Amino acid sequence: MFVIAGTLIVLISVVTGYLASHGEMLALWQPFEVLIICGAAFGAFMVANPASLQKKTFKLLPQLLLGSRHNRVFYSQLLSCAYNLFQRSRQEGFLAVEQDVEAPFESEMFQRFPDVIRDHELVEFFTDNYRVFTITGLPAHELEAMMDAELELVSEELVAPGHAVNRVAEGLPGFGIVAAVLGIVITMGSIGGPMEEIGAHVAAALVGTFLGIFFAYGFVGPASAHLERLGEQEFQAYLCIKACLSAMASGHPPAIAVESGRKMLPTHLRPSFIELSELVKQFR
Repeated sequence: MFVIAGTLIVLISVVTGYLASHGEMLALWQPFEVLIICGAAFGAFMVANPASLQKKTFKLLPQLLLGSRHNRVFYSQLLSCAYNLFQRSRQEGFLAVEQDVEAPFESEMFQRFPDVIRDHELVEFFTDNYRVFTITGLPAHELEAMMDAELELVSEELVAPGHAVNRVAEGLPGFGIVAAVLGIVITMGSIGGPMEEIGAHVAAALVGTFLGIFFAYGFVGPASAHLERLGEQEFQAYLCIKACLSAMASGHPPAIAVESGRKMLPTHLRPSFIELSELVKQFR
């Protein structure tokens, strides 16, 4: 909602100021300039980034408008899922949850938490490290060190889409200059013709510079910053799981383990202590 509102404010402010200065909207209609700038920027994005990163970036774009799926409901389900797994393992032994851990995406237990099961990388991080703990019996500090090493890579991967889009934003003013230079080339070829035609070509060239800067600082740059925030918000889920697993490896009961994970969440996304207690009652 705020992204849409901000985008509208940018558009309305620029267009209103231009019209109030007696500008002509038709002069800004330069579709071929847009083709040069946006097409070149998109091509450069494809050249600069591997297919996996491109796919992940496009997959994140809907969350710009719809909001992050790592919200309060998601984290309530994540903590409930962790508690359910820990509690069953403690009461019935690891063999009772072995199949759930080995094949979480086919597991009936994990299917009870649809928002969590959609995040394949997070579920694999959770189950892989829980499997290591139960099989090897690593001390809590060694398990935590191993997870920290993995989380360094995860952190870089989660903010990579934002960084990739930011590089596009940095290149857009340059592509605007490219469009402007091509417009000047066309203008030079029109010298000797009607002054109106030459003026139209000069205006088109200047619009190319304007559009490159406008797209960079009005839309793509802010979008890249938002994508980085989405990655950072998703990373909180990994820190939450790490805290839960570390507490479990230290010998704490499931209730204390998930409380340790809850403490790692931002306050606006964190379910309250009472809410979490009510959620996990059904798994006791």
